[in-house]
Amino acid sequence: KKKMIEKLSDGHFNLYGRRRGKKLSERQKVYILNYLPTVSLSGINNCENPKREIVNLKEIFHDDNPIWLEIGFGGGEHLLSLAKGNKNINFIGCEPYLNGVAMLLPRLARENLSNVKIFMDDARILFDVLPDASLEKFFLLFPDPWPKLRHKRRRFVSKKNVECFKKILKSNGLVYVATDVEEYARHVLEIFNSDIDFSWEVNSADDWHLPWKDWVSTRYYEKAKRAGRKITFLIFKRR
Repeated sequence: KKKMIEKLSDGHFNLYGRRRGKKLSERQKVYILNYLPTVSLSGINNCENPKREIVNLKEIFHDDNPIWLEIGFGGGEHLLSLAKGNKNINFIGCEPYLNGVAMLLPRLARENLSNVKIFMDDARILFDVLPDASLEKFFLLFPDPWPKLRHKRRRFVSKKNVECFKKILKSNGLVYVATDVEEYARHVLEIFNSDIDFSWEVNSADDWHLPWKDWVSTRYYEKAKRAGRKITFLIFKRR
């Protein structure tokens, strides 16, 4: 079997782990087959958009409401809560892990939200075709820290990806990062603080020790708390 940490076909290094975990339930399979196509963000991947043409988000969402992006939404608790509480905002959720998407879909269907689109693949593929200055916020919660030295180039927060963030974020747009790995938090701060186009939004220690306003707890957050791990919350503003 090919390892998931090898290079992808487009030359990128993989930034996530496995694509799927335990066997899906019959109910989850039904939602993947029947409901996922109705909420999937189409025209993004290389097969559907080989020329990498910029997509029209107004046509996709049928309005021109602001757009927030969550990268690696896991089981979708945070994404779903934000979408329910902000129906005048459009949301894109990126998650390559099949089981995480399968967890979100039944709850998303039950809420009957029209302001959420799912992209079940690597977020960098989406970055290629998003219009400039099209996002107001994006969230990166508990990304894989790739702690081994030889794997650090696979970290999602990198100088190369921050260049993409600058391109797709509006002026004064915000990037939210939460991590329970201190070394990764230092890495994130180093990357963003070395870029003159971003400022770290901080006034006191509480700003990185405590969750930001409207924080929504997730399974991973609760697991980290039970394990006694310190969680760091960081916000960066696009100048």
